[in-house]
Amino acid sequence: MTQPALFGPARLGPLTLRNRFVKAATFEGMTRGSRVSDELIAFHRRHAAGGVAMTTVAYCAVAPEGRTERHQLWMRPELVPGLRRLTDAVHAEGAAVSAQIGHAGPVADPRSNGLPALGPSARVGAQSLTRIRAASRADIARITRAHAQAARLAVEAGFDAVEIHLGHNYFASAFLSPRLNHRDDAYGGDLAGRARVARETARAVRDAVGDRVAVLAKLNMDDGVPGGLWLDESVQVARRLEADGSVDALELTAGSSLLNPMYLFRGDAPLREFAAAMRNPVVRLGVRAVGGRFLRAYPYEEAYLLDSARQFRAALGLPLILLGGITRRETAERALAEGFAFVAMARALLREPDLVHRMEREPGTRSLCIHCNKCMPTIYSGTRCVLASG
Repeated sequence: MTQPALFGPARLGPLTLRNRFVKAATFEGMTRGSRVSDELIAFHRRHAAGGVAMTTVAYCAVAPEGRTERHQLWMRPELVPGLRRLTDAVHAEGAAVSAQIGHAGPVADPRSNGLPALGPSARVGAQSLTRIRAASRADIARITRAHAQAARLAVEAGFDAVEIHLGHNYFASAFLSPRLNHRDDAYGGDLAGRARVARETARAVRDAVGDRVAVLAKLNMDDGVPGGLWLDESVQVARRLEADGSVDALELTAGSSLLNPMYLFRGDAPLREFAAAMRNPVVRLGVRAVGGRFLRAYPYEEAYLLDSARQFRAALGLPLILLGGITRRETAERALAEGFAFVAMARALLREPDLVHRMEREPGTRSLCIHCNKCMPTIYSGTRCVLASG
């Protein structure tokens, strides 16, 4: 069997992408007032010009209470003209663009949003120190409809794909977690119940957009916390999504933004920068005092999610996108040789937006990103990504 070309055209649902590199979603911190800014447009245009096949706008909440903080985008008709300017700018550079849509659920900041955070079951938020309310059946139905509406708006705004956020213990991911989901109704209990939100959401999005755009889902392989979603159940969820025919590809991720955020990122845990980023003084003091228990450092290695992702590749025919520590061309080529359809890069591209072009010209190129993770605290501060830190 001939290995697919890393820099040749590739199909993704109805799309033909120019190569196999996807700019993964990274919170940009460039949407003051929950609006599209010139800075946000320039950010994604820069990545498109740098050679990726598709860049991902992160993150587009489907409802106001679904934001991790109040300045994030939430999808509404008045955003369409600004989003259209963004998609036009990316297309002008020859790349496609995806809208990551989702609901933060228990990861949302109710103080910042002025609205209650929602989860499968009631609990106290580890970051906001506020109560997370158990979502009602009406809440679930509303949020499912909101995903469909957000996807329709993305099509109207010229996006080529939508990526449904089913990871990191955001709303749908929290329902998948046995640790977070203690419900005794149709949305709890066994895996069939816990997976219902994810499957109904993906179905609603697919029904809303048909084949006009590619539909992707970002799915946790495991939560990285005791009692959370683990590989064996996640593979079953992936197989059900494949059988449903609701998604064109899965991007495989890991970790809990609620309980263990560094599990996804690996590398250093910059506690001082995290503490400085926290707006709540009590939380800031807590990070300084005991932050190492929450923000654990994990050893970094190239393609650190590959071993787990292989279990999904063996179980599925669906196209898969490999994420996690891909910084070298030879690593991307190995992923394709093992059957992955695309590779996604994040921190490496924050450090060097033109890395893909450089990899194509100079096969021995390696990212300058040192995985210090000092770009990560911007997620909590609501500020811009620190492009120079990687």
